[in-house]
Amino acid sequence: MSRVIRQTPAGVCGLFRRQLLQPGPPHSLVLSTRTIHGRDYRRPGHSPDTRWPWEKVRFDLSKGLEGIRKHFGLLKDEFVGQWKGPEGRPLMEHMLEQTQVQWEFRGPESLGQWVVSSDREIGGRSEAYLKLGRNNTTCMLYGTLSSVPPRDGETRYSGYCTLRSKQPLSSFNRKRHFDWSSFNTLVLRIRGDGRPWMINISAETFFSHQRDDIYSYFLYTRGGPYWQDVKIPFSKFFLSSRGRIQDDQHALWLDKVNTIGFTLGDKADGPFQLEIDFIALCSDRAHTEEFAYELYKRNPEA
Repeated sequence: MSRVIRQTPAGVCGLFRRQLLQPGPPHSLVLSTRTIHGRDYRRPGHSPDTRWPWEKVRFDLSKGLEGIRKHFGLLKDEFVGQWKGPEGRPLMEHMLEQTQVQWEFRGPESLGQWVVSSDREIGGRSEAYLKLGRNNTTCMLYGTLSSVPPRDGETRYSGYCTLRSKQPLSSFNRKRHFDWSSFNTLVLRIRGDGRPWMINISAETFFSHQRDDIYSYFLYTRGGPYWQDVKIPFSKFFLSSRGRIQDDQHALWLDKVNTIGFTLGDKADGPFQLEIDFIALCSDRAHTEEFAYELYKRNPEA
């Protein structure tokens, strides 16, 4: 008896197992669940999900009908909005607009546009929570940071908390992007506790191996009871991937923005808090810089 095992490159098709010339049905084919799932990465300390794809699907007729009404309503709004102008607004208003409030927190429904995560997902001890501030007019991100790594024998570093906006979706769960090409500066009104944060902006990419690319810049909070108005030009954001700054830098595509996030990972264990009033955009005519970092030529001229 012989066994032939064919293995495609990791992360592409998974692992195929074929058994030949064995007792039982001839040329029987054995597929592992890893082949169907196509997931090679597993968070340390978490067992892999071995369920078949159809076991994860939950059929609900009422939710299906509700989803149909929702998506056809969004599709109708898209068609009607195209006749009015970009993003459903008049063209002249879109061209002359110099400031725009992208996110503001004025009620419980505004918190549903954000996702909070921490190293607790990989077995860490950090905790992060999100709630409305006083008078339900601000967003309060608070919790405790712990740099103690999980005891799984694999993770060496830990200690982060993140607040990230959700990916906007159009009808039938199609990706929708923010078009910030008319602006050149990010404006925030925040109140922190003196900790340094990192602002992360994710944009659409052409290739799948670039899905971890983000543009980052530093956010330094003063602490104390007073609000802090921060203006950061988009030209200051630098390209990084999986926490590593890239040598090949290029400017952020402002017409394909997906999400924005705030990350805390300063290795200072203890409580933290960050209060956000609004996140806006502006067109600063005094700022003429296109990109703050050196651009290398792949084929420099002689």
